[in-house]
Amino acid sequence: MKGITKRWVMNTFGVILLILAVLIIAFSFVVQGLYYNGIRQTLSGRSGELTAVFSDYDGSFYELARKYVEEFPDKEMMELIVINRTGEPVINSTGFSPDVKQPMPDYDAALLSTDKMADWYGKNSSGEKIMALTRIITDSNGDNIGAMRYVVSLEEADRKIFIAISLVCVAGILIMFFIFISSTYFLQSIVRPVREISETARKIARGDFNARINKFYDDEIGDLCDTINYMAGELGTADKLKNDFISSVSHELRTPLTAIQGWAETMQLDGFNDKETLEKGMGIIIKETVRLGGIVEEVLDFSRIQQDRMVLIMDKVDILAELDESIYMQKERASKENKHITYEAPDTDLLPVVIGDRNRLRQVFINIIDNALKYSDTDGVVNITVEIIGDQIIITVADNGCGISAEDLPKVKQKFYKANQTVRGSGIGLAVADEIVRLHNGELDIDSTEGIGTTVSIILPILPTDPEVPEPEQPPQLPEG
Repeated sequence: MKGITKRWVMNTFGVILLILAVLIIAFSFVVQGLYYNGIRQTLSGRSGELTAVFSDYDGSFYELARKYVEEFPDKEMMELIVINRTGEPVINSTGFSPDVKQPMPDYDAALLSTDKMADWYGKNSSGEKIMALTRIITDSNGDNIGAMRYVVSLEEADRKIFIAISLVCVAGILIMFFIFISSTYFLQSIVRPVREISETARKIARGDFNARINKFYDDEIGDLCDTINYMAGELGTADKLKNDFISSVSHELRTPLTAIQGWAETMQLDGFNDKETLEKGMGIIIKETVRLGGIVEEVLDFSRIQQDRMVLIMDKVDILAELDESIYMQKERASKENKHITYEAPDTDLLPVVIGDRNRLRQVFINIIDNALKYSDTDGVVNITVEIIGDQIIITVADNGCGISAEDLPKVKQKFYKANQTVRGSGIGLAVADEIVRLHNGELDIDSTEGIGTTVSIILPILPTDPEVPEPEQPPQLPEG
């Protein structure tokens, strides 16, 4: 027994047991008090008869007392003892000589009592538990002429009290038994799913993302099972994306490394003797080194974003100049791939200024244009437009490539996600671009239709221009004179 069950037994069950024990003890005292008070009231009621019995007292106490004892109707229930004025028992209702050695604390207390009556319970000389009540009888002058002592055995009363307490104890045991059975069933309904949750969580921790928990009940435990099952599914998806990302990045890194190694070996063999081969090899090595550096930088950027360590160098940026340079950098590639980039500059006299990091913004533009070219077919067109609406500049990059399915569209900005596994790329470029735009207080929106094309909108806040200062009003002219 351990865990929740042990805590419940030690705490809840223990508290219930303690409460029942206290209640049974209190019940025992109450029942005993009720029985003893009932006996005491009976004895007191009997002693009240003595006023009438000795109302005709004429100096013959012994005769009146004997007559009262002989006619006493409750001889079977109690013992009646007549005590003379010197405190000695002289008559006994049992017919035997009274035991003068019996302790009579009630008699001594009655002598000192203002109402000349006292009761006592204890054990007599034979060890029997009794209750006794003594009433002192006085004459008209208030002098003690004798006493009557009523004695009742408490054995029968104690037996009835014991039976009552035993019945209550049995009832308490039954209550505890039913509480234990019902609580055990309830605890098992919690412990069993928790154990399965723990076992499944350990499987998930070991990498088994297909592990699932059976939903036992439609309650909080059931909700927890659903949550963990959902978490396992999401972790499985993330793990698959991570593996795909590692595979994709490994491939992306291997390609330039293979090219660099291949041309380096070629140049080592005979490239230094052939100027044309040397120039071609060096060009490819430089190109692939730049590509390799871009991949590594992209991964580093993603790592910085994950750890919230990306630092932007903010300054006033001519956003159109950065866009122009990014387009120029991609035009040669587009020409080689027989693709076309069209750019429509905004018709405005004021150059829009953005507060941002020029290198990071240029990185976003290059990434978006690179993606548009990458997913466009031969003779495809990438159309770039700029609009200034209010205090925002909206740069739109639209292509007529393969597009993105409705299922993949909401996920394309997630880390590691690649909608098209056949096209080169690590799957983190859009995630990095989206984070950079977000750090510039902007938005990166993607709209796409499969088979038609994709439109990416980069929305950035621009620095508002100073409003024109109105000419001051001329003061009113005062009339001459």
